[in-house]
Amino acid sequence: IENKILIAGAQTAKMDSLSEEDFSCPVCHEIFKDPVVLSCSHSFCKECLQQFWRTKKTQECPVCRRRSSRNDPPCNRVLKNLCDSFQKEKNERLSSGSEEVCSLHGEKLKLFCLEDKQPVCLVCRDSQQHDNHKFRPISEAVSSYKEELNVALKSLQDELKNRTTLKGEFEKTVQHIKSQAEQTERQIKQQFKKLHQFLRDEEEATITALREEEKQKKKMMKEKLEEMNRHISALSHTIKDTEKMMKDNDVCFLKSRWKGEVQISSQSDPRTPSGALIQVPRYLGNLPFRVWKKMQDIVQNTPVILDPNTAHPRLLVSDDLTSLRWSENKQPLPDNPERFDDYYCVLGSEGFNSGTHCWDVEVKESLCWSLGVTTASNKRKGCDFYNTDVWNRDKLEYEPDRCLRSSGRALLMVPK
Repeated sequence: IENKILIAGAQTAKMDSLSEEDFSCPVCHEIFKDPVVLSCSHSFCKECLQQFWRTKKTQECPVCRRRSSRNDPPCNRVLKNLCDSFQKEKNERLSSGSEEVCSLHGEKLKLFCLEDKQPVCLVCRDSQQHDNHKFRPISEAVSSYKEELNVALKSLQDELKNRTTLKGEFEKTVQHIKSQAEQTERQIKQQFKKLHQFLRDEEEATITALREEEKQKKKMMKEKLEEMNRHISALSHTIKDTEKMMKDNDVCFLKSRWKGEVQISSQSDPRTPSGALIQVPRYLGNLPFRVWKKMQDIVQNTPVILDPNTAHPRLLVSDDLTSLRWSENKQPLPDNPERFDDYYCVLGSEGFNSGTHCWDVEVKESLCWSLGVTTASNKRKGCDFYNTDVWNRDKLEYEPDRCLRSSGRALLMVPK
C-alpha cells in the first residue's frame, strides 16, 4: 500500500510538471481524444489520423511520414488515461475558480509583470529574471486590460455594423445591375424591331455581349459580397472569442494569449468598385448607325451619347441616351465612383484628346442649363467639380446677361 501511495504521489507530481502541449494531438493541437499509437510510436486522435489518411490517400504518419501497415492502429490506453486525468484536473481548476500558483516557486500569482506581460509570484518579483521590471496587482492589471479590450471590442462591433450596411449597399448594386441589364435588353429589342429581318443576327450578338457583361459584373459583385461575408464572419468570430475571453477568471485571462490588442482584419476599399455597372453606351450608343452603317441615308448619327452611369440621381436620361431632363424626385441609384452626387451633371460616353469639335444642342425652353467640356480625371464627388478643368457656357435664371441666343454660337478654347 505504501509503495502504491508513493507511486501515485510521483505520478501526481509528474502530471503537475506537464503542460497542455504534452497532451496535445500533433494534428488538431487539442487534448487527445481516443488516442491511437502507430508503429513509429507517434500518437494521434483516432479521428484526426483517419481524416489525415483519407485526405492524403495513404497510410503514413503525419509526423515522420513512415507508412503504417495497420488500418486500425491500437488504442494508446496509457496516454488516454493520462489525458483523461489531465482534462479532469483542468476542468476542476476552471470550475472552482481557485487561484493558480507559480509553476517555478509554488507561490500564489499575485502580481503582473508589465515588461513580460505575465502573472508572477512574489518570489519571481525579487528574482534576477525580473530585475528592474514594473509590476501591478493582478486585479489592477485585469481592470486596465479589460478597459483596453472593451475599446477594441467596441471598434469591432462598429466595424461589423459598417460592413453589414455596406453589404446591403452591395446587394442593392447587384439588383441595379440586373435591372440595368433587363432594361437595356428591352431597349435593344425595341430598336432591333425597327430593322430588317436580316439584321436579327446582329441583335442576337449584341444581346449575347450584354449578357456576358452582366454575368461578369454580377460575378464581380458576387465575389465582393463573398469577401464581405467572410470579413463579417471573421469579425463575428473575433467578437465571440473576445467576449468569451472577457468571461475568464483573472489569472486565466492574463495567462491567455491576449497581448493587450485585438487585430482587426483589413480589407480593400469596401465601396462599390469603379466600373461595376453595365456599360450601357457600349450597346445602345448609336446602335442603329453601327448596325446599319451601310444604309447611312436612313440612319442618323448622334455625335454625343450620354453615360447614365455618370448622371446625377435627379437627371433622367432618355432611353436612346441622347437627351435628359431634371426630376424633382431623386432616383434610387448606386453611388458608384463615376456618378455625380452634388452637381446636376452627366458626361458623354466618349471623350477626345485633341482636335476641333462642334455640336448642335437643343435646350428648348429650359430656364437653366450648362454645356461644356471637362477632363476625365476631374472630381465628380462633392462640390469641387467646377473649380478646375471645366470649360462651359450656361444660362442661369438669375443671371440673364449670361444667356446665349438660341441661334447663337459659343466657342470654347481649351488649353493643351
